[in-house]
Amino acid sequence: MDVHKKIALIGAGCSGLAALKVLSENGLSNLTCFEKNNQIGGNWVYTAGEGHSSICETTHIISSKGLSQYSDFPMPADYPDYPSHQQVLTYFQAYANTFELERFIRFNTEITRAEKIENERWKLTLQDGNAEEFDYLIVANGHHAVPRDPAWASDFQGQYFHSHQFKNNRGLEGKRVLVVGAGNSGCDCAVEASRVATKVDLSVRSPQYIIPKFFLGKPTDTFAAGTQWLPNPIKNILHKLAVRIQVGDYADYGLPRPNFPPTRSHPTVNSELLEKIRHGKVQPKPGVTRVAGKTVYFKDDSSAEYDSIIAATGYKMSTPFFDPNFLEWEDATNVPLYLRMFHPEHKTLAFIGLVQPQGSVWPLSEAQALLVTRLLKSQWNLPVDLRARACAEGEAIEKDFLKSPRHAVEVHFHPYLRKLQKLATA
Repeated sequence: MDVHKKIALIGAGCSGLAALKVLSENGLSNLTCFEKNNQIGGNWVYTAGEGHSSICETTHIISSKGLSQYSDFPMPADYPDYPSHQQVLTYFQAYANTFELERFIRFNTEITRAEKIENERWKLTLQDGNAEEFDYLIVANGHHAVPRDPAWASDFQGQYFHSHQFKNNRGLEGKRVLVVGAGNSGCDCAVEASRVATKVDLSVRSPQYIIPKFFLGKPTDTFAAGTQWLPNPIKNILHKLAVRIQVGDYADYGLPRPNFPPTRSHPTVNSELLEKIRHGKVQPKPGVTRVAGKTVYFKDDSSAEYDSIIAATGYKMSTPFFDPNFLEWEDATNVPLYLRMFHPEHKTLAFIGLVQPQGSVWPLSEAQALLVTRLLKSQWNLPVDLRARACAEGEAIEKDFLKSPRHAVEVHFHPYLRKLQKLATA
């Protein structure tokens, strides 16, 4: 591809910034990044009111500092093992300033429509009605912005909101609260609510590995990183043993025991939730069967009344600028993208950061961007059997992880990163 051809990028969050930096430093400087907000950072721009960001006032990252930073831009030495959202945003701002990335970004500019036109090019329509055409389109808009609400949400007559809307525990003082979902957001919400609420129950529909942030005094993910050289069966045994040492028996907490290896699901990393349960501040409950008024009925035939429900029930993969029939992934468990990046039918389209890693997404986005760079510079080619490989990868994910929309773009961090790096340097 001619390095002077026009490249459009949607999103200036952590993945979009990595793409801007990698592409521009490799000579692909005819770049325009469209960012609908007024600053860089995407999901890490905390707002006290509801907005694009899904983080709350007390959010810290759940992957450790050393395994979350860009390869050539370390986090400050005085940052803690698990930096706060304020520190993470400051880190991204420093990254953007150091590599002068804002020169490529148009802030307060939302793409309302992206459509493929002749010669595999792309027409982007802006919110003001103007349109521009590009030779290549990179999508880095994230996948934690559109909440997935449960079917019974409208049946509840108390205060209902999704964890995306949860910013702090103010307003929950003295209330009876039910948190639905034991993923990372659900456990964070339950912990924060328990500090002020009269009662907090946590509905756990299926077994989860809830893992403390530290193991033998070190960040837990560094232990997992040190076992990557082992065969998978031995690695799975070690990981289960490590969790057993950290946690004990989940049944002692009133939680269902996982009957699968830790690597088969997206981990919940939280050091406080299990303590809150043993202190009686949070009570586990089974899955919800129905809701009537303020009464919630559970799978064990029990019921209880609540003033507030926080639904930590995940997010839909959303690309609102594409026609609804262009990509239908909202409820998919199999997303047919090669390397979670390349669509078999659209050779001038790439996704950066559309992965759910068992680790941090930012180093993966950086490696993805390098592969896109090599493709655009004709130093690497998409495989001729692109469709078959994309389908095979989707099927492999369904086998490697528990089958659900939550795991549709799940990847094992270290093997996936090694694969990208190998292709980018071949």
